[in-house]
Amino acid sequence: MTVRSRSIWLLVVAIIIGIAFYNLFAASSATVAEVTMSEFVSELAAGNIEKITVRGNEVEAELKDGELIKTYKEPAVGLAEYGITPDKTQIEIENPDRGAFWASFLSIVLPFLLVGGLIYFMMRQAAGNNMRALSFGRSQARLVLGGNRRVTFADVAGAEEAKQELMEVVEFLKHPERFRKLGAEIPKGVLLVGQPGTGKTLLAKAVAGEAGVPFFSISASEFVEMFVGVGAARVRDLFARAKRNAPAILFIDELDAVGRQRGTGLGGSHDEREQTLNQILVEMDGFDTNDRVIVVAATNRPDVLDPALLRPGRFDRRVTIDLPDKKAREAILKIHSNGKPVAKVVDMTKVAEATVGFSGADLRNVANEAAIFAARDDRKEVTQHDFNRAIEKVMLGPERRSRVLTSEERKIAAYHEAGHAIVGHLLPNTDPIHKITLIGRAMALGYTWSRPTEDRYLISKEKFEDDLARILGGRVAEEVVFNQVTTGAQNDLKQATKIARDMVTQYGMSKELGPITFGEREELVFLGRELAEHKTYSESIASKIDAEVIRVIRAAEDKARKLLVRQRKMLDRVARRLLEKETIEGPEFEKMFSPA
Repeated sequence: MTVRSRSIWLLVVAIIIGIAFYNLFAASSATVAEVTMSEFVSELAAGNIEKITVRGNEVEAELKDGELIKTYKEPAVGLAEYGITPDKTQIEIENPDRGAFWASFLSIVLPFLLVGGLIYFMMRQAAGNNMRALSFGRSQARLVLGGNRRVTFADVAGAEEAKQELMEVVEFLKHPERFRKLGAEIPKGVLLVGQPGTGKTLLAKAVAGEAGVPFFSISASEFVEMFVGVGAARVRDLFARAKRNAPAILFIDELDAVGRQRGTGLGGSHDEREQTLNQILVEMDGFDTNDRVIVVAATNRPDVLDPALLRPGRFDRRVTIDLPDKKAREAILKIHSNGKPVAKVVDMTKVAEATVGFSGADLRNVANEAAIFAARDDRKEVTQHDFNRAIEKVMLGPERRSRVLTSEERKIAAYHEAGHAIVGHLLPNTDPIHKITLIGRAMALGYTWSRPTEDRYLISKEKFEDDLARILGGRVAEEVVFNQVTTGAQNDLKQATKIARDMVTQYGMSKELGPITFGEREELVFLGRELAEHKTYSESIASKIDAEVIRVIRAAEDKARKLLVRQRKMLDRVARRLLEKETIEGPEFEKMFSPA
């Protein structure tokens, strides 16, 4: 039983005792009229008495109207001599000595019990508050010890280079003498850097599982409280616990929550977050350090970290975890499909090809959503179709079949998507068209899904230009067919404008301006978001940038218009097929361009 539950029970017992004490004295304080014995006998003879209670020499009667009366008899005289016999009325006889004793006892002890119980309850509450106050500066880290269900590198697919870097940490924890013999020093801190969902936390758990040492895990945000000094105290306590359990691994997730550059706080240059960071710096490389405690931290914002964290002696090793490539995605999908009844005909290679740009967390979600689709259809196996539907849901959002469009809106949407698809199919540098549909997802009324067949790390100027034409193809199709444009192209225009501006200002793809980047992005490090783009160029250059962005977009628009005007019959054909079937798959769309 916990302290809190015991306190509650004590309070309940005290309340019950108080109620009993009240009832006892309330009963004893009821008004009783005292009469003579002759008056008592007269009431009895008149039949007015309901009940008689005898307590020694005291005789008490309850009248039929509820009134109480009492009288006293001579000690040597029996009740029968007064005409009081059991056959006339109900008689109760009590032991006067016992009743007097308990009444006296309870009247003396109960007040002390009640007051004592309340005092004890208040003292326990105060003690609990004091204990919580004393433990406020203690770390909230979770300690994970080695066990049968520990995570190892076998549970982590892909990220081979990252695993190799971290294997050195494991070897040091297992065989430190091998390194010390050669005068080598293991890094005191390892910083895992990567996009969300790439497996940073999973890799940290795998390091602890492989090394078989205590693993302390905490989020950086758990250090900071509104009270000054608490964060630093928790850091000291955490490192003290890790040193007592050395060799050990201390994992700090989302390090940027406290590790941002100092001197940028909204509350001044010496706020609580900075005190916490200062304590982390001291613990990692101060006078009292322990090389058998290795700190592993994860972040997706290494650019905002304080330089003191990244210097040699602290987080002097940085491990970058990229998005998985095709081979790694296939391995990750197989791991997350374990335990699921996946049909033997499912080709995980095709699923991996269709998930370019997915993180490990996205792939886990795909496997889970595929199993949900199979369960929803009450099937015993997960099929390829389930994985395809899961990919679409993870990438584009759930279907919105309940959205009802007018016939005119459906026609405009059909031509819009047909424009995207035809331009994307005819241009050489665009990705293959996988699917065209009028079934909306998220905020879109329909979509044209083109997906790459392989991982791509470099993008050419020609691909940018063809992609811009494909993006603007939907709006151009509306203009060609209906001689008007609608708001359906809002997201397309936003996407196209960003690509065109990046081509001019970031990638140096403008002949007019040359191979130069323009503008420096400013951000408030404490907030971690970009506030503005600082202009490092003149107003005349700004005008040229705007003109170049407009020129790039106009050129893409003209390219799309020429294609769609030339392919007007195909545009009508694809739009009609969409209106009939709602969805056109990639292979069927390819056949529409094949000669009959």
